[in-house]
Amino acid sequence: MSASGVRARVRAEMTEEIKAVAVRHLASEGANLSLRAVARDLGMASSAVYRYFASRDELLTALIIDAYDAVGGAAERAGATPGQPLDRLLAVASAVRDWALAQPHQWALIYGTPVPGYRAPEDTVGPGIRVPLLIGHILMDAYQQGQPALGAPLTGRFAEELAPVAAGLGPDIPVRLLASTFGLYFHLCGAISGELFGQLANSIEEDRRGFFEFQIRGAAAAAGLTAPA
Repeated sequence: MSASGVRARVRAEMTEEIKAVAVRHLASEGANLSLRAVARDLGMASSAVYRYFASRDELLTALIIDAYDAVGGAAERAGATPGQPLDRLLAVASAVRDWALAQPHQWALIYGTPVPGYRAPEDTVGPGIRVPLLIGHILMDAYQQGQPALGAPLTGRFAEELAPVAAGLGPDIPVRLLASTFGLYFHLCGAISGELFGQLANSIEEDRRGFFEFQIRGAAAAAGLTAPA
């Protein structure tokens, strides 16, 4: 391997090590990351860490992209399983929930309280829309299979606002389907966050997975996605 190749490999390994330590800091400090603290845990001078990440925000962005890609990958693997649209949606929702329960601090980073002073760059958009895009594809499959409720006309100011967004995604995407995608996605995120952040304490303790599926089935039905007769 050439000298430049060795340097690139060492840099990549060091970058991953810095991010791994930063993820551990999320568990104890939330998104209030300190490059100095990360450097201290690595046994490095803080100036050395700055050669890899120029600022706390740059490190946060890397962690956010990794988290979005991880949960998006889990969702896409679950959604690739053959089956009816509703079954695929439930599989995707369960995969997202499982990932969140296993990585609660990373979930909080991307779906919790916004980090004061941090503004996410456009680099985060592509990874961040992997899950809602997948939900939209599942709904589109159902619509093309003849579930007309998904494409029922939507009217009012909300519909007018969504119309150019739907047109930008494709000429055959009903505004109602796009609205249903947003509704299902936010319902999914809310159901998971409510569970993770303690809203089910002293109410539903034994079968939270069952309650989660109940919520997603209800949201899917409201969106017009039903099981085949």
